[in-house]
This record gives sequence, C-alpha cells and structure tokens, in this order.
Amino acid sequence: MYRPSRFNVITETDSNELILYNSYTGAIALFEKKEGEEVRKVLTKKQVTQSSLLEQLIEQGFLVSEDIDEKRRATFLHQSMHRADLLHLVLLPTEACNFRCTYCYEDFPRGKMTEKAKRGLINYIKKEARFLRQLTISWYGGEPLLADDVINELSDEFLQVAKEHDIDYSAEITTNGYLLTKEKFQQLLNNGIRQFMITIDGIAEEHNKRRKLANGDGSFKTIIENLSTIKNMAGDFEITIRTNFDEESLETLPLFISEMKQLFQTDQRFKLFFRPIARWGGENDDCLPVCDQRTVDQKIWEFSELAIDEGLPISSIVAGSLQPTASVCYAAKPNSFIVASDGSLFKCTLAFGDDDNKIGSLNEDGTMLINYDKLAKWTTSGEETDEHCQACFFRPACQGNHCPYYRKTTGERPCSHEKRQIKKVLKLIVKENVECRM
Repeated sequence: MYRPSRFNVITETDSNELILYNSYTGAIALFEKKEGEEVRKVLTKKQVTQSSLLEQLIEQGFLVSEDIDEKRRATFLHQSMHRADLLHLVLLPTEACNFRCTYCYEDFPRGKMTEKAKRGLINYIKKEARFLRQLTISWYGGEPLLADDVINELSDEFLQVAKEHDIDYSAEITTNGYLLTKEKFQQLLNNGIRQFMITIDGIAEEHNKRRKLANGDGSFKTIIENLSTIKNMAGDFEITIRTNFDEESLETLPLFISEMKQLFQTDQRFKLFFRPIARWGGENDDCLPVCDQRTVDQKIWEFSELAIDEGLPISSIVAGSLQPTASVCYAAKPNSFIVASDGSLFKCTLAFGDDDNKIGSLNEDGTMLINYDKLAKWTTSGEETDEHCQACFFRPACQGNHCPYYRKTTGERPCSHEKRQIKKVLKLIVKENVECRM
C-alpha cells in the first residue's frame, strides 16, 4: 500500500504538462498531458495498489509506503547535517575591498590574512583530513582577489591534503570581478575553483551608481572586459552573474538582459541570478530604495524567465536549492565555519558586528576554540522550534533555517525565494531544460 508523499508539489506547464517535485528526494518529473492525467489519478487516491507508473513514482519518492513516517524521515535528515566527514569553510583571505558599494554592510575592520591564521588553517585541515570525505572551500571577503597570493598558497596545501587522503575537494569564490584578469582566472582554475559569483547590477549607468571603486570611479567596463576575455578560455567552470535590483533599476533590467544575451548567449557557462537589494545594517540602509516583498516575489522570476526566453541559463543555484538540505544556510550548518583574516571564527557573513556571531577562534596549531552556546543559537533555530516549518512541504530542503540571522533579527520565518514561488520556479526549471533540448 502506498500514499502520496507529504513533500510533493504538483503544478502544470502552460501546455498542461504535469510537473511533480518532492523536496525529500529532490526529484523533479515532467509528464505529458495524457500521462499526467494518469499520475493525478494515482496521487489523488488515498491508497495505491497498482499503476503502470507506480514503480517510477515510488522510486522518485512521490509515493511512499503506508508504514513510512515522513516526519521522522525529515528529522533524521536534519540530524544528518552533523556528519563529521563533511566540512565547509568560508575563508576571508583579506577583509579589505577595492569597492564601496552603496548597499554594503561591511566596514572592513581587518586587512590581509595573518601568517598565524594561515598556519592555523593548514594545520587544522591536516588534523581533520583523516576524518573527511568532502571538503568545500568558499573564498570570500572583502575582495578576495586583493590577496590572491593567500588563495594560491592555501589552495596548494588544501589540494595536496585532499589528494593524499582521497577527499572530494571543491572550491568557489565570490568576487567583484574587477581584478579577474585572464592570468588570475587561470590560476584560480588551477586552484580547483570552479564556481564563481560576480555581481553586475544592471546596465553600466545603474551598476556604476551602486558598485563604485573606492576612489569613486565606475567598475562596469573593466568587469565586462574581464568576463569577455574569460569567455574565450577553455575550462569547466560556471560563472553566476548576480544582479541585485531595487525600485530604481527595475525598468532597465530587460535592457541589461538583452546586453548579456549579446555577450554570453553562446556560452552556457555564464548564468544569470537575480536578487533584491536589502537592508543588512549598512550605513546607507535608510536611503536604499528597496522593493517590497510582493515586487520581489514577482520580479525575481519575471527577470529569470526573460533571461531563459533570450537563451540565457539561470544559475544552477536555483535548481540546486530545491535539493534536500540545499536551502539551509551555511550559518545553520554545524560543520560550516567562517575563518576571518585574523583567525576569528564566525557563522554569518551578514552579521560580523553581532556578538553572537563570533563563536571562537582558530589557533596556530590547528585547534579551534568554540563557544558552543553561541554555535547552538545558529544551528538550532529552525524546525526544532517552529511548528509551521515542521509541517511545511519544503522542510527537507530548508529545515526552517534558510536564514537564521533573519529569524534572529526579525522573529519572522525565513522562507526562501524559491519556496515562496515554488510552482513558478518549477515551471522555469522545466522550461529551461526543455528549451535546452530543442
């Protein structure tokens, strides 16, 4: 006997094809109209004993056995994030920056990573290596390319340790792209970095208003020149072009998408990602023309669909966020730490000024001193205490912890943009993949 999973989402394409999604397995399935009608019949029965589609629906998790306790499944999935063989480090090779973005919330208190912090990181990875199956490094800042020598030095050490201990190693970087020359990009590839996030906030005029150099000059032209050069390079990588929008830039984004089409339509390694500008504690917060939630929910996916229509892929972050635990913020994961340039340990890159955020320090010998009471505030603030999250269809993906800092500062539930508009997101994912096959 089988029944539909509590974690299913059902919707349709514009041509009445059926889309199924399950947040526990991460499966997304598309059924043509006739087959979809049969699937609906199967899923609307309280008990299912026989169907030509039964095996497929069971395998993908859309149907579960009557004796399965799905709440317990979700709880166990949450507990699995405490695995000691997975480690994620967000590293700040420098906290200095060559930009002064209008919506920035950082105050750049420290510069380049100290020798003591570097030695601490190397020793820490060597000590933990025998326990690790997977190591993920996220390079952040400040602007990390202001200290690319630190990235090169530490990457060499990490790659060597990963090779010796057969660890699955992956690395990503968030950079403003201004210093991302051909030579530096190739070195980052050599360092094992395959995922890049680079922000371009619309057409040149809009971008340069928001993302200025420290001396006040615009940055758009140099970033575009760098990306145009990179497009001609061979390599397996993905560049997410993140575009932050506000009320004043909305009207020009269709033109920006058109410009991106001219530049990158022929290269599927370049993908677009739209997000709203928000107030996160910067000195200009009161002046930011942020969009209201209704506008945000509409425009993110309106621009994403326009990009797809223009032949531009949207970032893999969108589809990836629908996978089990993938929408849980790194700050809420027990095995994820931010290591600042002086060796201080944090949980959230949005809240460096919050006393609860500094959870300890990394010693030169590779040992960590951690305040576990503070750590618990970040890792146990979601589904453990929120009954709405416990009952939500999206619980396996975000576990009530899409943004623990948002919950901490507002007292409200931090639902992801994808969850809020899940049916629209599923339609866009299917649309993009169907058009890619044509």
